[in-house]
Amino acid sequence: MLKKLIWGVALICAATGVRAQRQVMLDKVVAVVGNSSILYSEVADYGRRLVEQRRAAGYTTDRDPMNEALEGLMMQKLLFHQAQIDSVEIDLSGIQGRVEEQLQLMIDQEGSIPALEAKYHMAIFNIREQLRQNYQEQSYAQAMQNQVTSKVTIVPGEVERFYKKTSRDSLPVIPDQYVYAQITKFPKTIVEAKRRTRERLLELRNRVMSGDAKFETLARMYSVDGSAMRGGEIEPSPLAGLFQVYADALAELKPGQISEVVESQAGFHIIQLIDKRGNLYHSRHILLRPTYTFDELSESLRELDSLADLIRKDSITFEKAAQLHSDDALTKMNGGLVTNHDILERADAMDVNYTQTKFLKEDFANDGFHKPYVDYLALSRLKPGEVSDAYQAEDVMGNQLSKIVKLVEIVPAHKASLENDYIRLEELALNIKREKEFEAWLDRKIAGMYVFIDPEFRDGEFENKNWVK
Repeated sequence: MLKKLIWGVALICAATGVRAQRQVMLDKVVAVVGNSSILYSEVADYGRRLVEQRRAAGYTTDRDPMNEALEGLMMQKLLFHQAQIDSVEIDLSGIQGRVEEQLQLMIDQEGSIPALEAKYHMAIFNIREQLRQNYQEQSYAQAMQNQVTSKVTIVPGEVERFYKKTSRDSLPVIPDQYVYAQITKFPKTIVEAKRRTRERLLELRNRVMSGDAKFETLARMYSVDGSAMRGGEIEPSPLAGLFQVYADALAELKPGQISEVVESQAGFHIIQLIDKRGNLYHSRHILLRPTYTFDELSESLRELDSLADLIRKDSITFEKAAQLHSDDALTKMNGGLVTNHDILERADAMDVNYTQTKFLKEDFANDGFHKPYVDYLALSRLKPGEVSDAYQAEDVMGNQLSKIVKLVEIVPAHKASLENDYIRLEELALNIKREKEFEAWLDRKIAGMYVFIDPEFRDGEFENKNWVK
């Protein structure tokens, strides 16, 4: 609960960290934590947005949003202040890119820079500076909290004890889960599509090299990566945290130089090294993926539809068809059975204990790695043992392909059990342990830190009662 609250605050403040000067004239300080003050306008703005968020999500709460907002902001201030005391280090180089991204969104929303300045009654450089300070504070606060909770681990014995001491009524209900297999097919013209993509990137590279365009401008216009809005900029990281081919190309560059076209699991890149500090490489890139014509994609669909008909007629088993025809190297030798292997690989969490074949509905939509929700839509129309018609989808890296799926099993909703849901119980037990550790740490820090709350708010409902001294 606490963790969700803190970073809900961070996300809201990131979007609304600028206050109009006319508000400041009417403002008053309603709380001080350490050496950081909180203004009434900040609390009111965040409280209003909490209400708006919950209405949009379809639920409400009895808690006063003003008190909830104030506690969230106080927690962020405390974490920021403690981060300064503990000399917590953060990477400041990526903040400016986030500021410019947010500032551009605000300009687009208002229609022009003069309109934005008129709304907030301040010059654009003052708005930029307030955003920068806000993002920097959030980064320190998040790093501080991560430092406290990341050291907390859990062992199997603790998971078992957590399960045994939790009453059955209190155990989480695991919703319906889907076990499924797939056969995927890239268009036959993938080689030609890759050639077209390389040529397009070479053209963009030549434009930068000739001085015809800036790298970051072309990244914003053409890159299909999430970094496009930041001009292709990626926060500094060690080479070990990057795709191997990306890292190899980056290691050969000097600041300002641009790589040749390189192909990774994500697609094709051209890379520019911005600077290097220690083992941290600060770069930007333009990412393109092969694209296909309607006819090229349709051909793969027709092939898989024919294969699905053969499977339905028992002319070939799904498992054998996957082995012979699927382009998915991770599943074809396992009868097409889908696991979360690719997601774990991207997250550098390749612990075999976390590999699973059962997927919740939310797993199809919220994993953050392009896992297509269309898989769920196809599975939701099937009964166990049935095979879908062919449909267009994307692989985990966002590459276009066609696929058919077989619904192997639906695991009905049930109370979590140690035998069938160990991974989810372990995650729950670890989160609870981390929350308790953080709450204990927070109690100690509140007791030892200067905290002032305006009398108007002192009688409010706070989750942590220690704020009011």
